[in-house]
Amino acid sequence: MTIKSLFIANRGEIAVRIIKAAKALGIRTIQAASEADTGSLACKLADDVVVIGPPQAAKSYLDIDAVVAAITASGADAVHPGYGFLSENPRFVSAVQAAGVIFVGPDAETIAKMGDKATARAEAIAAGVPVVPGSEGLISDLNDARAQARRIGYPVMIKASAGGGGRGIRIVDDEASLETLVPQAMAEARAAFGNDSLYMERYISRARHIEVQVLGDGTDVVHLFERECSLQRKRQKVWEEAPAANLPQRVRDAICASAVALAKRVHYKNAGTLEYLYDSETEEFFFIEMNTRIQVEHPVTEAITGIDLVQAQLRVAGGERLWFSQSDIEAKGHAIEVRINAENPLKMFMPSPGLITGYAAPAGDAVRFDTLLYDGYQIAPYYDSLVGKLIVAANDRASAIDALTSALDTLKIEGIHTTVPLHKALASNPEVRNGRFHTAWLEGWMGAGGLSAKS
Repeated sequence: MTIKSLFIANRGEIAVRIIKAAKALGIRTIQAASEADTGSLACKLADDVVVIGPPQAAKSYLDIDAVVAAITASGADAVHPGYGFLSENPRFVSAVQAAGVIFVGPDAETIAKMGDKATARAEAIAAGVPVVPGSEGLISDLNDARAQARRIGYPVMIKASAGGGGRGIRIVDDEASLETLVPQAMAEARAAFGNDSLYMERYISRARHIEVQVLGDGTDVVHLFERECSLQRKRQKVWEEAPAANLPQRVRDAICASAVALAKRVHYKNAGTLEYLYDSETEEFFFIEMNTRIQVEHPVTEAITGIDLVQAQLRVAGGERLWFSQSDIEAKGHAIEVRINAENPLKMFMPSPGLITGYAAPAGDAVRFDTLLYDGYQIAPYYDSLVGKLIVAANDRASAIDALTSALDTLKIEGIHTTVPLHKALASNPEVRNGRFHTAWLEGWMGAGGLSAKS
C-alpha cells in the first residue's frame, strides 16, 4: 500500500466510515474539522485533527485554499473527499495533485467531463449507451428552449448542467410554463453552482431511479450490480436497496453492461456510480448522469457483494490494479439502507439539531448503522441533516424489510426528532413491500396523508 497517511476532507458519517476503512488497511488518518466539528466522532477516532476554519462550510470544508493548505501542512500522502463538499470539484483535485498528494478518486479531467451532465450525455451516446431524448447540447436562450421542447415533446425536464441534489430542475408541461420556468431554473443553478447553463430531457412521469456501481483502475472496469433509489423526497433519496426490485434480468444485464462500457470509454479510475431512469412500462432505461465519488448508499452494494468499497478506493488510489474480475463478483441476498435525518417528518421535515441525550444502535450480524452520533453529541445546525444510515441485509427482500422494521424499533436516538417514523411507515406500506413505486410515488403518498395516517 503506497498510502501511509490519509487526510479526510469531509465530516459526519462518511468521515467515520473512511477512518474505519483506512485503519483496517493500516493507514494513519488525519481528520479535517471546522471549529464546530472538533468534538465530532470522526475527530475522536482519527489519529490527528486539523482545524480548517469556522463553522460555515463555505469558510471551511468548501474553502479550497484552506483545505489544500491543511493537507500540505499535515504531510498526508493522500486525501479522501467523501461525498458532497469538494468531492467532485475539478479545481480541488488539480490543486491536490499539484501539491504532490494522491486524490482518492478519478482525475480532474474525468470529473470535469463526467460531472457536466451535457458532456457526460455526449460520452454516453458515443459509448452506445441509451440516453433520455433531449436537447442537442446546452440551451442557449429562451428561444432555443422553445425550439428544443417542441422537438422533444412535452412534458420536458429542465436540468442544470452543473451540480446535482435536485437544484436547477423544473418540470415543464407546456410552452406557457416554459416562459417562467427557464429563467427560474437558470437563476437557481447560478446561485447554487455558479453556472446557469441548462439542458432539457423528456420527462418520464413514472420513472424508477436505478444506478450501477462501478470500480475501475484506469484500464479495467467492473460493475458491482445495481441499486434502486426511487423512493425520493424533493429529488433527495430516502430509501435505497440492492438489487432493484422487480427488475427483469435482461434489463439488469443490459444496464450493468452499459455502465461498464461508458466507464471504460472514459478510462475511469476509482469508484463511481452511473445513474439511470427506468421506464417500467416500456422496459427502457436511459443514462442520466455519473457521480464520480463514493455514494451515500454504497453500503447496500457492500452488503450484497462482500466488497468494501472504501478500502477498494484506497487500494486503487494507492496504485493497485483490480484484484478481481467481473466473474468473481456475485450478488447474494438483499440489502436496504434508510437515511436517518435530524428532521421532524410529522412537521414538514423541520430540521431538528440539538443535544443527543440517549443513543443506542441496533444490534445484529446483518444490521449496520453508519453514523456520526454518540451519547452527548451536540448536532450543529450548519450542515446536512443526515445523522446516520441504517443498513440491513437478508436472504430476500421481504426478509430484509422485516429486519429493517425490527432494527428501526430498537434504534434509540433521544433529544432530537428523526425520520425514523417515516421509514417505519414505508416499511409497512403494501406498495413499498411489493416494490411497486417510482420517483414521484413518495411525495404523492405523503401528499395523500400516507405518513400522518401511520403516525
